[in-house]
Amino acid sequence: MDNVSVVRIFILSGLNETYNYRVTLLTFTSLYYCVILFFNISIIIIIILDQNLHEPMYVLLCSFCFNGLYGTTGFYPKLLFDLFSSSQQISYEGCLLQGFVMYSFACGELSILAVMAYDRYVAICRPLHYLSVMTKRKLAQLICFSWLTPFSIFSINVLLTSRLKLCGTKIERLFCVNWVIVKLTCYDTDTFSNNMVAYFTMFIYFCHGLFTIWTYMHMIRTCVRSKEERVKFMQTCVPHLVSLVTFIFAMLFDLMYMRFGSTDLPQSLQNFIAIEFLLIPPVMNPLIYGFKLTKIRNRILSLVCFEREFAPPSKFNL
Repeated sequence: MDNVSVVRIFILSGLNETYNYRVTLLTFTSLYYCVILFFNISIIIIIILDQNLHEPMYVLLCSFCFNGLYGTTGFYPKLLFDLFSSSQQISYEGCLLQGFVMYSFACGELSILAVMAYDRYVAICRPLHYLSVMTKRKLAQLICFSWLTPFSIFSINVLLTSRLKLCGTKIERLFCVNWVIVKLTCYDTDTFSNNMVAYFTMFIYFCHGLFTIWTYMHMIRTCVRSKEERVKFMQTCVPHLVSLVTFIFAMLFDLMYMRFGSTDLPQSLQNFIAIEFLLIPPVMNPLIYGFKLTKIRNRILSLVCFEREFAPPSKFNL
């Protein structure tokens, strides 16, 4: 039992410099989390309730929004509790769980985006075979792949991390991630297995990236030859491309800073870099897809018009 950690509590020090304006942060964070919930749940409910939206592209979008809710729920409630509390602590088990949620959310996002790229590739490059390729069974397999792949990888990751002997309790971030926990290990602790799993994970998602680039190369080549396909590309692929680029840049900023960043940066800037992938994509994704995809936009407009039509008359109009 020498390699079992005796650390039971971690201290999150990301809020140390926010004491004077925690009430403001608490208010804005609560409002922002409510906005995230509203936008993503609205898209999910619209897709579930409208039979015309029960198509592979929209089902995958529904899964995309579910993943956004999953990731932000692993972060914002704990942040709100820390802003409300006088001490920012998290249990050892809670830290491992949050690290699992953060990593599986981020990599799940990349997996879902890769699957969505494949769906658009079939729709644009092989339109006559789309219905025979993207069957309900194939769609279910793709969704299971996009969720089970990160879940399986990071279950192993967390299991390996839980066996490490730790010699530190201070985490200089707003939330737990697996790499930060590994950096708290004692100098004589063997982290070879953790490093191998980390490299394997990077390889898997590098392959995801290569596959996504491959699909876009074929789609762009197809769209050059056809005006109709260019219109379809602009309507359905541009939101996907914007979501992909935004999320990759947000993750790269965090990963590069976590590995090579300086601790001399202001705490507020460090926090922004760390949570950028939890700030921008969860709000931007449903907005982009809601405004850009014609069927969803028309459905939202019809609901708004319906509400206005049946709204009670104002006393000034009587």
